[in-house]
Amino acid sequence: MSDFKGIPVVTGSKVQKPNGTRAIKNGMKANKNAAAVPIGRKPDWLRARLPTGDTYQAVKKNVREHKLATVCEESMCPNIGECWSHGTATIMIMGDTCTRACRFCAVDTGNPRGWLDSQEPEHCADSVEIMGLNYIVLTSVDRDDLPDGGAQHYADCVNAIKARTPNVRVEALAPDFRGVPEYVDKVVDSGLEVFAQNVETVERLTHVVRDARAGYRQTLNVLEHAKKHNPNVLTKTSVMLGLGETEDEIAQTLDDLAAIGVDIVTFGQYLRPTVNHLPVERYVPPADFAKYRQWGLARGFLEVVSGPLVRSSYRADRVFDKNNAGLDQTA
Repeated sequence: MSDFKGIPVVTGSKVQKPNGTRAIKNGMKANKNAAAVPIGRKPDWLRARLPTGDTYQAVKKNVREHKLATVCEESMCPNIGECWSHGTATIMIMGDTCTRACRFCAVDTGNPRGWLDSQEPEHCADSVEIMGLNYIVLTSVDRDDLPDGGAQHYADCVNAIKARTPNVRVEALAPDFRGVPEYVDKVVDSGLEVFAQNVETVERLTHVVRDARAGYRQTLNVLEHAKKHNPNVLTKTSVMLGLGETEDEIAQTLDDLAAIGVDIVTFGQYLRPTVNHLPVERYVPPADFAKYRQWGLARGFLEVVSGPLVRSSYRADRVFDKNNAGLDQTA
């Protein structure tokens, strides 16, 4: 999941720093169209703006006073100021240990052996209410150790939030639940507004970038099923760029997503968490991100959010404003 690459992660009120010690092999060729920025030195366009604003300060104050934990803060997300200023935040559920080992992600890999915090749904509802949010993104590690991949726990968290703050819109940036339709249904039917599952990269690079238990087609099948099962729920996915993909492959990915009715797509720059993770093949210039956004809009997506600092949850709330001109981070 894109929000986790190269970041410390948080679960409940406990923060764990990923060790990122798994060594991997690259197995990819450099993109011949790579930008002229030397790999290893980040270009100027990857500099984040300082967070400001009264609403941001109010959310930050509540987080501090009540010792709440958000992915936004613990991951040092570059967009925290903009999102918090508009009442949007991301919370990670189901622990801090992933049962998969994707090669772009710094989250710890292991076997949680079925552990779940039974109080987490109410804790999530507490956090959303205290922070005064308008939009909450629930994200998580993969939990292949659980019979349903954690689908019921996800649904319980959404139900608890909706029971306490029914006007808050909820997005689930969910695992693929091993592609089992009835597990996907549990989350899609929980009362949320947006169901997201990240395809992460183009099809050719999937076996290099993602854990073998994940897959390009599996993610497409999950998103397609979610949309058919509940057409009222928006479906969303995210793609990292800079891993060696070609423009033809980016266009094909957009075609594949449009064909299954995905509503929202985000593009962001892949950044290497540690030297033991996949290297950056190129830093994608802002002009290219703007171009790929236009490609997506031309294919009929409700929204395409595209920019170097875009992450899966970037200003997720604004899709409901139906103002896609305001979501170009490259502008």
